[in-house]
Amino acid sequence: MPTINVQMFEGRTLEQKRAFVKAVTEASAQTLGCSLDAVDIIIQEIKREDWASGGTLWSDKK
Repeated sequence: MPTINVQMFEGRTLEQKRAFVKAVTEASAQTLGCSLDAVDIIIQEIKREDWASGGTLWSDKK
């Protein structure tokens, strides 16, 4: 049923990603009334040099 696209900075560990998708899947299934198997999550890792906020690249922020 739902497909959730997540964009985040690269650098998370595999364990962090596992915990994240587990928590999001459980919350989505409970909230939407669907099975866990119906929830798809796509993680896109973005380099800080490829993301900007307020006209400044995140790689340039301290």
